[in-house]
Amino acid sequence: MNRKIDKNGKTKTKEDWLAQAKVLSEALPYMRRYSGETFVIKFGGHAMGDAELARLFARDVVLLRQVGIYPVVVHGGGPQIGAMLERLKIKSQFVDGLRITDKETVEVVEMVLSGAINKQIVSAINEAGGFAVGLSGKDGNLIRAEKLRRTRRDPDSNIERILDLGLVGEPTAVDPHILDHFYETDITPVIAPIGAGPGGETLNINADTVAGAIASAVAARRLLMLTDVEGVVDKKGNLIPEMTVKEARDNIADGTIQGGMIPKIETCLEAIENGVEGAVVIDGRVPHAMLLELFTEHGAGTLINPG
Repeated sequence: MNRKIDKNGKTKTKEDWLAQAKVLSEALPYMRRYSGETFVIKFGGHAMGDAELARLFARDVVLLRQVGIYPVVVHGGGPQIGAMLERLKIKSQFVDGLRITDKETVEVVEMVLSGAINKQIVSAINEAGGFAVGLSGKDGNLIRAEKLRRTRRDPDSNIERILDLGLVGEPTAVDPHILDHFYETDITPVIAPIGAGPGGETLNINADTVAGAIASAVAARRLLMLTDVEGVVDKKGNLIPEMTVKEARDNIADGTIQGGMIPKIETCLEAIENGVEGAVVIDGRVPHAMLLELFTEHGAGTLINPG
């Protein structure tokens, strides 16, 4: 039997190489379809904390760029922020699961997101053979924001009150001018979810929200949301591979989509309504999940399309 040694020192048979060639030939039509298109990728969850998954993610981003796709990476970092605040003995207060962010806290948030995490991802992409540059929403006025206001109903008086979450923001405008320059190069932008408020103050913004806003602003072909679940599941626990905007709204209304998945899907729906062709919720714990979703017929998550 014809055997060869691959670059990792593993023995492979002719059948193994033929199987790889078959995969590549099946992926080729999808590569052609998406060449020249912009994909916004929200990177977060378990994949960010797993060194091997993070390495594979970086390799996949490089591959997307090499086949002519323009990836824009937006990352989160909630667990890393929490760990740093604990290390610095800065106590956090939460209301309805949302961290109240004061000036001392937002300085740590910016340090962790725009500093440590952002540069780790940039370095991983560069190490994988790509060219990446780290940005935050404050660079080039990429993201203008205002303080996020949430209402809370008092259980005793039944009166709604406005919650002040401090320096937590939501995007009001995205100016993709700085991103336009990357289309003329082979550089991949990696964006930390930090925005500038009306007075130039730093505002911490949910990474999902930032990814959706940027996808809308650059008219992305796809918004890819890497999560810690396989996608959207029905009431029996089975993956829903594809659904329309209307079906997604119906699934929220009848309780099929619930909990933390609701804001993710609402972000996807808003992006589609603003011109993004499709949004996908993908399990970031699966190696090469993005490639499986984009370059295979069966996909790897839940695709939401306009319908």
